[in-house]
Amino acid sequence: MSEIDILSFGETMAMFVAEQSGDLAAVGQFHKRIAGADSNVAIGLSRLGFNVTWLSRVGADSLGRFVIDTLAKEGLDCSHVDIDPAHPTGFQLKSRADDGSDPVVEYFRRGSAASHLSVQSIQPELLNARHLHATGIPPALSVSAREMSFELMTRMREAGRSVSFDPNLRPSLWASEQQMITEINRLAALAHWVLPGLSEGRLLTGFEDPADIAAFYLDQGVEAVAIKLGPHGAYYRTHLDQGFVAGVPVQNVVDTVGAGDGFAVGMISALLENHSFADAVQRANWIGSRAVQSRGDMEGLPTRAELPSHIPDRSHAPAWECSP
Repeated sequence: MSEIDILSFGETMAMFVAEQSGDLAAVGQFHKRIAGADSNVAIGLSRLGFNVTWLSRVGADSLGRFVIDTLAKEGLDCSHVDIDPAHPTGFQLKSRADDGSDPVVEYFRRGSAASHLSVQSIQPELLNARHLHATGIPPALSVSAREMSFELMTRMREAGRSVSFDPNLRPSLWASEQQMITEINRLAALAHWVLPGLSEGRLLTGFEDPADIAAFYLDQGVEAVAIKLGPHGAYYRTHLDQGFVAGVPVQNVVDTVGAGDGFAVGMISALLENHSFADAVQRANWIGSRAVQSRGDMEGLPTRAELPSHIPDRSHAPAWECSP
């Protein structure tokens, strides 16, 4: 195995995207793709040239083979994706929204193979990764997946690796809103870089203003926070700096799903290349804007060659130094 730049983990589902707009019940044709916020970020980072290892589980079924084949074609190391003979690969149905609105998504993931991720899934060599990216989705899938999330984030931070965290709230997967808030904030405190959306930050912290939301996490040991403001761009705050970075104008919004994942790709890639936080947010905004112009969750994520000249690229620079 080559050196792991980035370790990411979670659930990749098969996704059936409607070919026609309208009620899913009336749609007769679908296109098969993959979906999953965590693997979207992993794919985006792989396209930018990072060695990315994907930790997950799929069923011993055709959808599981499809997921692994698709991820492997994107350059992900899938040697730590376990095949579960007892539980199926999750999947989802996604409507087509031609007016730029959020599509309807129906999930079929309860009891899926990925929900049986556990601490036993963590192999020692995974802890050699330079960076860990985590989200709030795996800990919502099951108690065992939640334990694995805490274990991975704790051990990676103790080892001096950098850790990023996107809350990616999925209220329907939690027993209660209060449990979600408590557990997500406990996880966020284990990260160096926290990347919430504005509405997520307000729900999680009880604060309205982006500066106060960021301060909430900085006070818990986080090094930097970037808050997504949709088309308005993003606000960032570290212990030394803060500011707004304007969004990238988009003439035609095709599909809003995956914009936050594109933002995470930009932030993580730039910070691992030792860019300033402001420059990282600029790249994140640009990649997020690309994501909403493409149908599909990760189809718009760019390659290194597609980064525009005004977006800083120091891919051979030393990595950001994170405190333990």
